[in-house]
Amino acid sequence: MRVEIDVQDLFYESSPKEAIDLGDNHIRVGTETWEDWFHRWLENLQPDLPPAPSYEIGLRLTDDSEIQSLNAQYRHQDKPTDVLSFAALEVDFPQSPEMLAAPLYLGDIVISVNTAQRQAQQQGHSLPTELAWLTAHGLLHLLGWDHPDEEQLMQMLKQQVKLLKLVSIDIDVEY
Repeated sequence: MRVEIDVQDLFYESSPKEAIDLGDNHIRVGTETWEDWFHRWLENLQPDLPPAPSYEIGLRLTDDSEIQSLNAQYRHQDKPTDVLSFAALEVDFPQSPEMLAAPLYLGDIVISVNTAQRQAQQQGHSLPTELAWLTAHGLLHLLGWDHPDEEQLMQMLKQQVKLLKLVSIDIDVEY
C-alpha cells in the first residue's frame, strides 16, 4: 500500500518537503514521518478502506485565524477549533475499474497548531503527541467515523489510542 501526503505547514511557514520543529522537545515531524504514520494507520484500518493501489491525503497545519474562518464557513461556528476533516468519499462510493487503478483521494485534514499547543499543555503532553492525536482523529473522520453520541465517541477515542500506539506514542485518555 502506498500513501501520498501533501503537507502544508502554514503555521511555521516552512516548505512542505522539509521537516518542521514541533516545539521544546525538538521532535521533528516532516513529510516522511507523516507518510510513515499514515501508512501504518491505513494498514491497520485496511478492512474499512475502499480498495485502491494507493491513497492520497492532504494535511494542513495552520493557525487559529484560518481554522476559525474554515469552521465558520463549513460548520457555521465562528470560533477556532482543533481539527477539521473534509472527506472526499461518500459512504457508498461507486467504483469503476478505472478508478480502482488510480490513487484514491481520501480528503483533507486541517489542524490549528495554536489550539493543539494549548491542548497539549492542558493535557500535559507534547505538541507532537497532540498533533498525532488530532491527525488520527481527522483520519478516522475521513474514513466515515463519527461521534454523534457518547458511545461512538468512546469507540473513536479507543481507536485513536490504538493508532497512536502503532507509531510508538502512548497517550493516557480517560474514557
